[in-house]
Amino acid sequence: MAATSNDVEQFLSRMRALCLKERMAEVEQSSLLLSACSPKLLEQKGLALLGLGVSNVQIGLGGKSLIELERPSAYHTSPNFPPHTFRPGDIARIEANVSSTPGKRGAKTSKKQTQGSGDTDTQASVEGVIYKVSDTRIVVSVEAESQDIELPERCRVVKLANSVTFDRMDRAIDSLERLVTQQASDGPPSAVQTLPLAQSLLAMKPLGHYTPVSDNLTLMDSYLNDSQKEAVKFALDSPEIALIHGPPGTGKTQTLVEIIRQLVQQGKRVLVCGASNLAVGKDTDNLLERLVPHQIPLTRIGHPARILGNLHTETLDAQAARSDQAALAADAKSELEEAMASLAGKGKARLRGLERKKMWEEVKELRKEYRKREKVIVQSVLSEAKIVLATCHSSGSRQLTNMRFDVICIDEACQALEAVCWIPILKGSKLILAGDPLQLPPTIISLNSSSKKSSTTKPAGSTRTKNPKPGKSALGSKTAPSNSSKEAKPVSEESGVDSPANSDDEKNPVVASPIHPTKSSKSPQLVPPKSLEVTLFQRLEQMYGPSIKRMLTTQYRYQYRHSLRVAIDRIYTRMHKKIAEFPSETLYGSALISHESVASHLLRDLPGVSTDQGLAEVTSEPVVFFDTAGCEFYERVDSEGGGDGGSRSNENEATLVKKWVEELVSAGLTPAQIAIIAPYQAQVTLLVSILRPTYPELEIGTVDGMQGREKDAVILSLVRSNDKREVGFLKEKRRLNVAMTRPRRHLCVVGDSSTVEKGGAYLKKWMTWLENNADVRYAGDP
Repeated sequence: MAATSNDVEQFLSRMRALCLKERMAEVEQSSLLLSACSPKLLEQKGLALLGLGVSNVQIGLGGKSLIELERPSAYHTSPNFPPHTFRPGDIARIEANVSSTPGKRGAKTSKKQTQGSGDTDTQASVEGVIYKVSDTRIVVSVEAESQDIELPERCRVVKLANSVTFDRMDRAIDSLERLVTQQASDGPPSAVQTLPLAQSLLAMKPLGHYTPVSDNLTLMDSYLNDSQKEAVKFALDSPEIALIHGPPGTGKTQTLVEIIRQLVQQGKRVLVCGASNLAVGKDTDNLLERLVPHQIPLTRIGHPARILGNLHTETLDAQAARSDQAALAADAKSELEEAMASLAGKGKARLRGLERKKMWEEVKELRKEYRKREKVIVQSVLSEAKIVLATCHSSGSRQLTNMRFDVICIDEACQALEAVCWIPILKGSKLILAGDPLQLPPTIISLNSSSKKSSTTKPAGSTRTKNPKPGKSALGSKTAPSNSSKEAKPVSEESGVDSPANSDDEKNPVVASPIHPTKSSKSPQLVPPKSLEVTLFQRLEQMYGPSIKRMLTTQYRYQYRHSLRVAIDRIYTRMHKKIAEFPSETLYGSALISHESVASHLLRDLPGVSTDQGLAEVTSEPVVFFDTAGCEFYERVDSEGGGDGGSRSNENEATLVKKWVEELVSAGLTPAQIAIIAPYQAQVTLLVSILRPTYPELEIGTVDGMQGREKDAVILSLVRSNDKREVGFLKEKRRLNVAMTRPRRHLCVVGDSSTVEKGGAYLKKWMTWLENNADVRYAGDP
């Protein structure tokens, strides 16, 4: 039975309530950190950069001020920033450094800029968006409005909560409600085009009939395997909605590129989006990198620093700057920058009083004129693009206002909140989602805020405190009221659809559906989500059954002509069959198949790696497990910052990891061929401190930064070891799946089996598999 208006109202009310809960959880977490942490501690946690100076101010797209900050040599021995979490698109505040004289050269600020961190001086502060980040420079884009932007000589940058994304999600939900509850004919023509798709996504009408019409399709990529070909045909033939399930290493990006190229050849205009998080930049740029050589008119929207250096020419900023109409805005921009430079004067050159006020009024008029001229240029550039690439979040930017697309394609859809997916969906009439519900889910802070706190008992000689709440932190210092004036109807959080990947039931394992699914016999029902962790991809699969998707199954060896201007062969390979075995059996119904060319490849087969028999135990084993059970290699807790904000580290495990890295390098691997993954930031920080000075090219990070990546050798440090046998979010099988599927030829696991096996049926099964299939060694062996 089709969903009723009451069903839709309850669904949207639940989504509003969950988004508001998440927004407020970010604010609460932010407030705790900002009130409990000194600026120095915030910097240690990667949430602030201290002792900066303004090196340059320019005018960017939209007339925004681009404030470039660096570490002055007068105060720092090195120009390089310490480890931090700032990424393009993050919201941040520039404020006076703690050592600055209070009130010195203060700026005019709005009410929303009066909140600070710790013992801050907020008389001179301004908020903006991180525009670019390098090792020595960070650029903040500021919407100046009527503010007289003026900062002290020494300042700092503090990370804030991203309220802009929540505002856009609120507006998308409101627009969706108007679309499906009112007569579409009363709205703009675009509403009529989107309505059938929206109704199908909300189970208000059945899906359009799937009729295979691409049997004689001429494929552009001759390297596609059978499962990829099937997925391409399915996506093209589906009238409204198609899901592409891409397990690790099965060529999802390659498949999407073929789908997009085929759509363009059919005369379609495509908006390609990714989830709004760290992984997105990599995902969309990987697609961009592979689409550019095909000479299709395309534009990448977003912050330039997210984009690989050789792809900058394809960004909206670069295309607007070199367009035939660029001269229209060049004069206005030049005048605006000159006026801004005069306002930035110091000492005797500084404008004061009425003269300064007059110059500021002139800046406002010049900015308005510049934006007017620039808008014409931007619209011209975008109108020529057959493909536009953006994040789901940035697809709601003013550059894309009122723009329509034939097809919306969302990559890594299983990492995106459903609400953020609706931002681009409302711009199209067909939807293709690609992702893997068995890899990283969206990061949901509000799930952790309501979790039961637990503590770990300290054995002799170690320090124990309460367990931290799992999940990434996000800073914010502003109140966050919902944009919607509608109050969500109370719907029990115990009801509603839940993510199937949360199951740890050994009798009902979560496995992927077959490549040729049959049509579900049940009638689709619109059920409000139990949490934001339920993605649109998962909800649609549960609502319509496996017939709505196709799964890729073959681990690939793919030769790709890569360069933008010069043809360079690049080989993409993935896992040794032994590395793929456990995730394939437990999560993907044994459907993953390693291509014969990669099924048996080992480290010893790499150029430059020693074939010496004495190193065989290092280079000839696909899976090695260093079991620390019984060694009393207990975890330690970083409890600084108060509450549950601590992270975990394990010094003894770090020592084992260091020794194994040394063995791999001695065998002939380069540090760039190795990655180390740890579930906790404290362990990452520890590993960086002991390894990065010797091996600067060695990649060390958390699971979140590694999705979509691959290395020849991966070392996984599990960290958890305690006498209470608590494992925290190690038991999240999707995170573990990402970690164990990053290596091509060699996986080394370091952990305490006696602790880890107590984390649930899945972890117990993994420990048993390692004991039976890995080269098991014990602490002290290396």
